[in-house]
Amino acid sequence: MAVSLSAASHLLCSSTRVSLSPAVTSSSLSSSSSPHSLSSLRSVASSSLFPCTTSFVLQRKHPINGTSTRMVSPKCAASDAAQLRSAKEDIKVLLRTKFCHPILVRLGWHDAGTFNKSIEEWPQRGGANGSLRFEAELKHAANAGLLNALKLIQPIKDKYPNISYADLFQLASATAVEEAAGPEIPMKYGRVDVVAPEQCPEEGRLPDAGPPSPADHLRDVFYRMGLDDKEIVALSGAHTLGRARPDRSGWGKPETKYTKTGPGEAGGQSWTVKWLKFDNSYFKDIKEKRDEDLLVLPTDAALFEDPSFKNYAEKYAEDPAAFFKDYAEAHAKLSNLGAKFDPPEGIIIDNAPEKFVAAKYSTGKKELSDSMKKKIRAEYEAIGGSPDKPLPTNYFLNIIIAIGVLVLLSTLFGGNNNSDFSGF
Repeated sequence: MAVSLSAASHLLCSSTRVSLSPAVTSSSLSSSSSPHSLSSLRSVASSSLFPCTTSFVLQRKHPINGTSTRMVSPKCAASDAAQLRSAKEDIKVLLRTKFCHPILVRLGWHDAGTFNKSIEEWPQRGGANGSLRFEAELKHAANAGLLNALKLIQPIKDKYPNISYADLFQLASATAVEEAAGPEIPMKYGRVDVVAPEQCPEEGRLPDAGPPSPADHLRDVFYRMGLDDKEIVALSGAHTLGRARPDRSGWGKPETKYTKTGPGEAGGQSWTVKWLKFDNSYFKDIKEKRDEDLLVLPTDAALFEDPSFKNYAEKYAEDPAAFFKDYAEAHAKLSNLGAKFDPPEGIIIDNAPEKFVAAKYSTGKKELSDSMKKKIRAEYEAIGGSPDKPLPTNYFLNIIIAIGVLVLLSTLFGGNNNSDFSGF
């Protein structure tokens, strides 16, 4: 890059002073008009092009003559729902071409994982606020290599400026899990971005891989976020994706038989054989300890050594459905930690209709074909029914009476016809 992150942050933040009223919850500032705006790794959130409600005062100091210009800038929702949906599709394409699922999961986690439940003020409490885009936080040891993730998704941010960095990080993380055959994450959006590197959390809030007492360390870090033992173990299961590289984390081998040919950039040591598939093999492989080419960190081993952790790790090794359920809930909770939402209730972009379940409309034990399910559902809805709106009881009663009459008539007339033809 022609301009470093620190230079970009300094230029933008030294020439702009923002004064927000207490009611304002958005940090949507326009970077497109600034003489210091960058096409890569902008350090201001997004321009404001969609409907707005209130406003804040922006004082901009001219970088040359020092004069100040006072103007009113609209305050908007942190992200635009339509752009979020489109960005998700672009992220899917990125994942299929770059095989970057693991590092995008890590990007979302590390932005949210700085949350401290004991601090009420935003953004001092940390959490999912987009602060990880600043060099001050990227330089933290636990974030080694995440500049590469930022470079991957910056073109998407440029294409969809009305999405906050905080939302983009979490959207990329959840989409990466889903696209790796993992569970669907019940996400919401509308996270507000911090606007300056001074708002980044101090170093030391993220977990270490090899602390002296791994189980205690995991609890110290995750309890500070408000997470419990079940959520710690479930979230650890995301190590089913990805590799550790000694040049980044200091852990793992330079390459193994599972990583020497990629996909993507070759090298590193993975936790699982199929390290781009989200499943419960992480737990199974740690439990079986069957392959020296698979990575097991001290914090991984602790899941089967600590009695409380072990209960969940054993469960997830045997029950992938339970793991998926608990992981999806824990991931969604993590992604919301510390975030300030605008609108306060958040933005939902996945409004898929309820899946049709044949068992709701039939009592037979044999599973129906997809075509039969569609036919039953179409006929059921054509007469006024739906999964959430059962038909009135008297309607079913009328059907039963009609069927009874037809059976009676069929028996009477059918019997006569048989007698008529018996003599021939």
